[in-house]
Amino acid sequence: MTRDDADELAAVVYDLDGTLVRLDVDWEELEARLEALLEREGVDTGPHSAWNLLDAAEEAGVGDEADELIAEAERGGAADSWRLDLADALADHEVPVGVCSLNHESAVRIALDRHDLTEHVESVVGRGTVPERKPHPRALLAAIEELGVEPENVLFVGDSASDEETAERAGTKFEWVE
Repeated sequence: MTRDDADELAAVVYDLDGTLVRLDVDWEELEARLEALLEREGVDTGPHSAWNLLDAAEEAGVGDEADELIAEAERGGAADSWRLDLADALADHEVPVGVCSLNHESAVRIALDRHDLTEHVESVVGRGTVPERKPHPRALLAAIEELGVEPENVLFVGDSASDEETAERAGTKFEWVE
């Protein structure tokens, strides 16, 4: 990003897990629990990530139960999370700051509170805040709307290709976390 780009920024929105903090979630254990839920419903799970398993659970009519399994693990992981170096920059911004995460909003808030970051964040959007999940742009656009700025003047900082795709779809700038 050039200095001119930085001058045009009206807000910065961050992803959470892998960007500001690292949630202490045993994803393999969680995926096994999701697979058991789906197998109970007669759904062939195959080798999938928690997010693909959540999609399959929604299609099988047990999405709320699967989402709660994930949210419970994320809330525990948020309580035991560790702060990453980039979190130190939140207090230094001269523009509004938001967080847009695939993690459940309740887990995002727990992690922000745990690491004394809440006071530096004006908008929090996580899974469950809006019906769509990243990389759908609605979650990021909801955070931007809450900040009262235009997407083209926002920098979204994340750690995944999904974050980059979300930014592109929402019409924001994007920067990979270092």
